[in-house]
Order: sequence, then C-alpha cells, then structure tokens
Amino acid sequence: MRSTGSWYDVRDPDGHLWQCRLKGKFKIKGFKVTNPIAVGDHVEFDVEDETENTGIIFDILPRENYLVRQSVHKTAHAHLLAANVDQAILVVTLYFPRTSLGFMDRFLVSAESFRIPAVLIFNKQDLLDEPMLEYQAELMSLYESLNYRCLATTATAGEGLDEVSDLLKGKVSVLSGHSGVGKSSLLNAIAPDLALRTKEVSTFANKGVHTTTFAEMFELAPETYLIDSPGIKELGLSDTEAAEISHYFPEMRELLNQCRFDNCLHINEPGCAVKEAVEAGEIAMSRFDSYLSMVGGQDNRR
Repeated sequence: MRSTGSWYDVRDPDGHLWQCRLKGKFKIKGFKVTNPIAVGDHVEFDVEDETENTGIIFDILPRENYLVRQSVHKTAHAHLLAANVDQAILVVTLYFPRTSLGFMDRFLVSAESFRIPAVLIFNKQDLLDEPMLEYQAELMSLYESLNYRCLATTATAGEGLDEVSDLLKGKVSVLSGHSGVGKSSLLNAIAPDLALRTKEVSTFANKGVHTTTFAEMFELAPETYLIDSPGIKELGLSDTEAAEISHYFPEMRELLNQCRFDNCLHINEPGCAVKEAVEAGEIAMSRFDSYLSMVGGQDNRR
C-alpha cells in the first residue's frame, strides 16, 4: 500500500496493515531497478512480531504490468512507480505550471509499452483564457482521436469531478503528473477524508512544490484503489529500443509494414509511410516531434 524506502506497508486479505521489510536483496534478472518493490505489488510475507505489527517479505509475485521511469540518480537503472494497475492517469495543466507535450507523450508511450490504458486529465480550467481553452480543446480532440480518454477539471471548484469518480470506480489507478498540477487537490476533492497535504505552487520558476514524497495506494471505495505517485519532474524512457518506440504511438503503429524498409526509423528514410502521413497532416507534428526526440535521446519533457 505504501513504500517509504526500506519499509513497506502491506495489507493482508483481512485488511490488516503490516510494516514489512525485505528479506535480503532482491534482484530481478536482466532488469536493474532502484526499488525492488512497487506500490501495487502482491507479496508473500512472514509475521516477524505481532505486537510490533512487523513482517518480513520473502517473495514478490509475478506482475501483470508495471510503470517505470528512468532513475534520476542512476541512469542505467529504472525506478518502479507502480505495479498491477488497470489504468495510468496523467494530470496536466497548460498554465502554472505548464505541462509540455513532450512530457505527456513520454508518459503515454511508457503506458503503451506496458499495455496500460492511459487517461489525460486537464486540470485548472479556471486559469485559462479563451484562446487557451480553444487550444486545450484542440489537444483533447487530438488525443481522443488516438483513443486516449481526456477529461477537463477544476479541482478547487469541483468542476468535472463526477466524471473522474466514475473513471476510478472498480479499478486500480495510478495518478501522476508534474508537481503543482493539482493531483492532491483532485484527490482531496474526490475523497475529502484522505485530507492529503496540498501546497501552493511555488512562484519560483513556476515549478511545483513536492507534496508527496513516496508512492501510496488509497482505497477510495471497495475495489477502487488509487496510487498517488510523487510528482515527476522528468519521465525518461527506460529499457526501450529506438526501433520499438514507433510501436507505442497508436497512429504510427497503424502504418507498420507500410514503409519501404522493414527497419525504417521514420527519420529520413525514403518511402516512409509515417513521414508521408505527417506531411499529409494525418499525424500531428507535435507527436512526430516527440517521437523524434525520443528516438534521438533528446529531452523535450520540460
């Protein structure tokens, strides 16, 4: 239910919470991670001390899926954000702080790579003027055309919250986004009893203040769980080959096997179906730019 580094809150089938540690060092073959267990994992543990409510985890059960980001400190390692989730929700804002399209696309590609349905929630409608609202409507239309569900909310005013509640029902969802986009405010509005800490967005460089320092799973209702993950300033693609990346763009995936060359990277090869679709306006230039930055290992996330 919660990971704070070396300790893990584990809920047993009766709903009782135990504070557990890992037995020895867990290494996942061929997969370097900074944290061996993620919130949402199913584990087996032995009770260590009933009075102290502690246990020792001795096995991590196979995962249905997981969401990772590149480790900030160890570039060759991944950091597990969540495991065994039904959907990944990214809260974005177009103003104060602005979420870049590159960041959104990287999140969607990460979710696609693990076949996790992704949803975009555009928060802070009240801060947008008419031209910005029109721009947001265009963005939502673009992503909806790619089969990503999009919602518009103003958490502080209660706008769009019924839709969000319906979206969460009966699922394990992971909620993510830059610091300051209003994740905690959104959670507080949906489930006031959680009383999560919220902070005003720092005016310094329009960057958010981190309010969540570790991932935690909340039970909002029976069978409805939400994992609140720390605000991610950067979402690096972990363990993804350049040739694979286009498979995680739905609009490019549709054109598989239509390029002249089987190993086409859709950059400057002749007879490229993807580039032709971009030139014809069938693939959005912003999405193609995101793709190119990912293949080239550049950073368009800020």
